Amino acid sequence: MPQKPLRPVDQRVPRARALRRDATEAEKKLWQHLRQPPFKDHHFRRQATIGPYFADFASHRSKIILEVDGGQHSLSASDETRTRYLEANGYRVLRFWNNEVLENISGVLVTIDTAINADGPPTPDPSPPQAGGGE
Repeated sequence: MPQKPLRPVDQRVPRARALRRDATEAEKKLWQHLRQPPFKDHHFRRQATIGPYFADFASHRSKIILEVDGGQHSLSASDETRTRYLEANGYRVLRFWNNEVLENISGVLVTIDTAINADGPPTPDPSPPQAGGGE
């Protein structure tokens, strides 16, 4: 019986697993919120591989990437190159500092929600008042 060819092994998988296992406190906190409604519907993935890069959190459906960074990322040329690559592939990249996530999670979640809904259909105008309707 002929053997089915083996699927090539993605060499990025062990690194992605290690990054998930060794998540920062800020990443863990944000992940807890991304797993709950309303964000759960957008199916965020942790340490998603996109080309040669790993996104802290990515929603392929919404084409949004969330990065949670520490001070070592300040003015990083490699982060700028990475962002340009991801944007060229149709993603919007939102960056948050660790302390933002840890100290102002509600503000971070509002920013994410606004970005997710930015490309959605506009909210319909309220219904016009009906003729003869009393007050």
